[in-house]
Amino acid sequence: MASPILNMAFPAATSALKPASAAAASGVGATPAGGQSFSDLIKMLAEDGVQKGNATESQGIKSLNKSNDVVDVVTAVTNAEVTLETAMAVRDRMIAAYQEIIRMPI
Repeated sequence: MASPILNMAFPAATSALKPASAAAASGVGATPAGGQSFSDLIKMLAEDGVQKGNATESQGIKSLNKSNDVVDVVTAVTNAEVTLETAMAVRDRMIAAYQEIIRMPI
């Protein structure tokens, strides 16, 4: 199940995290019922992070031109921060899983 932070950071990706049916998940290389593979999900999350970073930059530029409210800038920065923290948590989990696989005896 998706965490609340993930729901806030990546709203477009939360539907892809729903569990797949047993029939769709059987076999190597099978994709979930939503039709997305893990690599597609990671790509979508990365693109969402880039979009949020660009939105934050745009809000900052508008603030410098005095055509934007400070609240909008703070909101955009907070959204970008949550996105970055979520991306770092996913990265850390992936590295930990990889290290655990490497330690498995053959």
